[in-house]
Amino acid sequence: MDKHVKRNLVKGVKYFLIAIITVVYVFPIYWLIVTSFKTRLDMFAMPPKWVFNPTLTNYLDVFVERRYGLTPTITEFPKFLFNSIFISLASVAIAVAFGTLAAYSFSRFELKGKDTWLFFILATRMLPPIAVLIPIYLMYRTLGFINTYHGLIFLYVMFNMAFAVWMTKGFFDEVPRELEEAAMVDGYSRMRAFMKATLPQALTGIAATAVFCLITSWNEFMFAYVTSGFDTRTVPVSLARIRGESGINWGIITASEVIYVLPVIIFTFLMQKYLLRGITFGTIRK
Repeated sequence: MDKHVKRNLVKGVKYFLIAIITVVYVFPIYWLIVTSFKTRLDMFAMPPKWVFNPTLTNYLDVFVERRYGLTPTITEFPKFLFNSIFISLASVAIAVAFGTLAAYSFSRFELKGKDTWLFFILATRMLPPIAVLIPIYLMYRTLGFINTYHGLIFLYVMFNMAFAVWMTKGFFDEVPRELEEAAMVDGYSRMRAFMKATLPQALTGIAATAVFCLITSWNEFMFAYVTSGFDTRTVPVSLARIRGESGINWGIITASEVIYVLPVIIFTFLMQKYLLRGITFGTIRK
């Protein structure tokens, strides 16, 4: 076989496999979005309807509760969405701030037992959540942290901290120490040299860390289900509790899920170049 034909054949097979993998990953999202625009009859039609008259009723029902003979009222979904946004952003901000300082210390200073401390921090991520669920619930009940914003924020900070330290440390390791030393020779203090010389060089890694932490906090379900109450309930927990008068209301669930995942999808798309460096832990240089 001619080399040119063989090369094109191999390239064609690669693109074919990539197309299959893409379809496998994208199709559930596509079907979720399409289903959110269907009526109940179209959802359960057999064979499945690929062409239908789209409706916005499901999205309207997410925000407005309409019952026969009663005045329409606003649902609790905006409140749950606010809880998800506030708890996720607050926990990410705290985890990234403290994780960045800790990572800088591990990267720049010779600490006694540094490797042991790093392993201990990483080990907290190895524990399956179900293994610590009951102790955390008992501790939270004693401290009065059940159904509080700070209770969930502390939990998410704790679980994101290990990730923030390990990931950000890799980026600080990339920044030459000579930059700080030159800044301190010019009269800068250690903290000012960190802020002016080192931190700007690691912002890409910090941004990638923030994205991963946000995705983790945004999607967390188990701890929110156990430790939150009605006032602090997040969207994943509220979705698990949605039931209509005639069973599970899939229309509201699919519309709510689309609204819920849309901010993260957009944010992740905008930050994709930082995510690539985050996945490779900084091995791809600008």
